[in-house]
Amino acid sequence: MDQLEDLDLNPSSLKVPSQFQYLFDKMNSDMKFVGMFTIIYGGLICLSIIGALVGVPLIIAGMRIREAADQFSIFKKTDNTGAMRSGFELQGKYFQILKVLIIVGIVITVIYIIFIIFFLSTLLSMFMR
Repeated sequence: MDQLEDLDLNPSSLKVPSQFQYLFDKMNSDMKFVGMFTIIYGGLICLSIIGALVGVPLIIAGMRIREAADQFSIFKKTDNTGAMRSGFELQGKYFQILKVLIIVGIVITVIYIIFIIFFLSTLLSMFMR
């Protein structure tokens, strides 16, 4: 906690403190990897017509997280707070897109489970007669 108290959080002097350099670089490289993986995965899903409904938003999300990583790299090199703000906004868009896809996925899964239960109960009632 003492390290956090020593940080100067004045917007005009924001820069990555030396104790966070490794974590910042690791986060940046992880964001680029996750972004590339998301883009490739979205492209593979787009190979089917129905999959494009999920694949295109995944590609867009992957592009956003990679752009966010680029903005954080610019911030690290130039101490431009506008780049940091843009990085956080792009990162927020990535999470927003993923949140919507997760909710849609859960709804589709629940509908699928209800359909399977209905189908099996109908099939079972037909065999019981």
